[in-house]
Amino acid sequence: MRARLVKIGNSRGLRLAKPLLEQVGLSDEVDIQAAPGVLTIRPVARPRAGWAEAAAAAPPQGLLDAPSATRFDDEEWHW
Repeated sequence: MRARLVKIGNSRGLRLAKPLLEQVGLSDEVDIQAAPGVLTIRPVARPRAGWAEAAAAAPPQGLLDAPSATRFDDEEWHW
């Protein structure tokens, strides 16, 4: 696919077709890397992507230690 660079203020921009963006999974924010003669555009990696699913799939193990009362529990908390 060929595209033309367009002037945007003092910069240049590249218009990408919506079907192309959907095909590669790009949204509003991208990661761009430059090498001589090459630009690489990738979706931004979400650092915590999949954590909720992994936590839900993990077997319940409970707390590491038995719960213990704190000063707050003893002095300030009232049931």
